[in-house]
Amino acid sequence: MKFVIHIFTYCCLSTKQEKSEDVMVGKYRWLICSLLFAATTINYVDRQVLSLLKPLLESTFNWSEKDYSYLVIIFQACYAVGFISFGKLIDRVGTRLGYALCMMVWSLASIGHAFVSGTASFGFVRGLLGFGESGNFPSALKAVSEWFPAHERTLAVGIVTAGTSIGAIMAPATVPWLAVTYGWKATFIITGLSGFVWLAVWLYTYQVPETSPRLSAEELHYIRQNASNTELPEFKGRWIDLLKMRATWAFAVGKFMTDPIWFFILFWLPSYFSDRYHLNLQHLGLPLMVVYCSTSVGSVGGGWLSSFMVKHGWNVANARRTTMLIMALLVVPLAFSAKVDAMWLMIVLLSLAAAAHQGWSANIYSLPADHFPKEMIASVQGIGGMAGSIGGMLFPLGIGILLDHYRHLNSITTGYYILFTVCGSAYLTAWCIMQFLIPKPPVAQTEFKSEKSNASPKTGVRPTMRRVTI
Repeated sequence: MKFVIHIFTYCCLSTKQEKSEDVMVGKYRWLICSLLFAATTINYVDRQVLSLLKPLLESTFNWSEKDYSYLVIIFQACYAVGFISFGKLIDRVGTRLGYALCMMVWSLASIGHAFVSGTASFGFVRGLLGFGESGNFPSALKAVSEWFPAHERTLAVGIVTAGTSIGAIMAPATVPWLAVTYGWKATFIITGLSGFVWLAVWLYTYQVPETSPRLSAEELHYIRQNASNTELPEFKGRWIDLLKMRATWAFAVGKFMTDPIWFFILFWLPSYFSDRYHLNLQHLGLPLMVVYCSTSVGSVGGGWLSSFMVKHGWNVANARRTTMLIMALLVVPLAFSAKVDAMWLMIVLLSLAAAAHQGWSANIYSLPADHFPKEMIASVQGIGGMAGSIGGMLFPLGIGILLDHYRHLNSITTGYYILFTVCGSAYLTAWCIMQFLIPKPPVAQTEFKSEKSNASPKTGVRPTMRRVTI
């Protein structure tokens, strides 16, 4: 954990010190970033409790691989629906209230796991957890767009998404111990209560920069420097008009093709180590912690690399594109895992792939802020999140069928080899498709203009396109 904190500190300081005028611009925005990081950490701890307790619960409730895959699908389906719902809600009520609401919903759902008695009731609370947790990233990334200038935004997103890594590290480090010591019901209660602690701090601390009494005028000026979003006219079009934009589809396709890989690592990796290397609940912690610890390096490193390129004169779009290509290539070796028998060598490949995913995520999450006005960012994040959840809902169905098939053939490792081949090729394929969809030159946020002469009967205005070179 200290190693990860040192990485965060180094990256933040190196970014701020590259220009001498950046040194004395305040630190309050990084406090906000730490709150977003903490919420994301809690988010991923709560969702991973079930996967870590799977070997225990499947014997308690007599689950098959298909039964477990149905629970994952229920989570993903509600996660998808929640993305659209919370994305629109957050843009309407604001980040502070929207984030508080989704934290409250998912924390109550997490605690609710302790009070169910069967597979159906597990499915209900799992769905409620997915619905509530879906609001995390639309809220957090909208907050980043409000609190950070463009050249720091990817680094901030990288730190926020590192919360997924730290949550994935904390879960195997604490959940098995809690389950063995206090039982699986107490484990769900304890992890769920952490969200209410964060909620109290959030409501006390968070305001938008312009109304925050703790933010200095100098730091506010620094945050708003070259902030083209603040110069935009308010978007008056319908939500469905977002689906007409190529940048929306680029973001959605990227999420659809790569989010399922991350969900596979989260939900099936404990089962993989148990099936292939015969690790029990007490011995799963170290391999999982190594894999998930690497993701924190990838998350911050991917965000830092893109920001570093922008600082040194790269076009924002080219910096994002190049960084994402590097991350996509780092996942490819996972496709050759069939030739790897040593557990720790396999852990190295999984660690590299997981770190690359987080570096990829730090950059793909920044795309909506690069291409859309700030009043639309949460909605676009919701669309992309829904696409990722649909992919995450379909992929587990295939995983369950595939693994059950090969388990009956007494060749479960063959099923995992097929899955790893799919995982290894997904990012590079997604990158290629995204290059076709993303407007070139990039469409600046000012492409959205409302023209009264072209107003629709329902809304009074209709967004029109204007290509602007950045």
